[in-house]
Amino acid sequence: MPLVRRLALALLLLLPALAAAPARAAGPQVALTFDDGPRLAETPRLSPQARNQALLDQLAAARVQAALFVTLGNGADRPEGLALLRAWGAAGHAIGNHTVTHPDLNAAATTLAAYQAEVLACDRAIHGLPGWRPWFRFTFLREGNTPEKRDGMRAFLRERGWRNAHVTLDTSDWRLDQKLVEVLRKDPRADLAPIRAAWLGHLRQRAEAYRDLSRRLLGRDLPQVLLLHHNLLNALFLGDAIAMLRESGWTIVAPEAAFADEAYRLEPDRPAPGQSLLLSLARSRGWTLSPEFDRLMDDGDAEIAALEKLGY
Repeated sequence: MPLVRRLALALLLLLPALAAAPARAAGPQVALTFDDGPRLAETPRLSPQARNQALLDQLAAARVQAALFVTLGNGADRPEGLALLRAWGAAGHAIGNHTVTHPDLNAAATTLAAYQAEVLACDRAIHGLPGWRPWFRFTFLREGNTPEKRDGMRAFLRERGWRNAHVTLDTSDWRLDQKLVEVLRKDPRADLAPIRAAWLGHLRQRAEAYRDLSRRLLGRDLPQVLLLHHNLLNALFLGDAIAMLRESGWTIVAPEAAFADEAYRLEPDRPAPGQSLLLSLARSRGWTLSPEFDRLMDDGDAEIAALEKLGY
């Protein structure tokens, strides 16, 4: 048999084995998403316009495509806030829905009809803007305190072809942002290095823990969806956070790439109010997560306590 034919036959015999071989792990991936923007509230150091531009500039410098989930009443219902929102779409970022006033669907006073009305009102304002996606993120990551609310919202989203824009890598950046603003209001010239270090340490701990949970639950690295907020903390330190993630081995991907994973179509029960999709999946399997994962369920308490010991 000629050598070429022998080589071809050998390759054909190898093809089934190659197809069955597991793919080499690509390493951890993460998509960046921001809630509650654009915010027109005043903060120390940066104006609303400067905060918004700082976020966009750092994303551009890092060549990262992100997503902004709009809470309409925070600013985009006014011309100056709408201009900030349009800048996200113009820069190539995705735009999603996060209600008008950020109500809590787990609250007894929040009816399903009222919550859905907020979602529709926000969509009317953002639909058609550059970057708009049929994505909705639950406020507080809470899907309702009753089966009727939970199932009603799931049907509501399915009927409209909208995605539940789950979070897997949850952070308490909002709490550290509160501390940052508090410190700067007391002393506009305060040294922010300890707050920066606390934020980067918090993000590193959460990223490692949620990666570990993904591998335990799914046997693989799930492309994570990171929850951040449109706030002063990230306006000051987003570039540092991106650099830290990359130095730790994370590849940053677009939100569409992460949401394409089949795990984001799962609909677990949520026995605890507001949580990462990974925590929900673990609890749906009956896993007992305490005390090992307690720090995933606090509000940055360890970092805040350490800052207060330093006098912050």
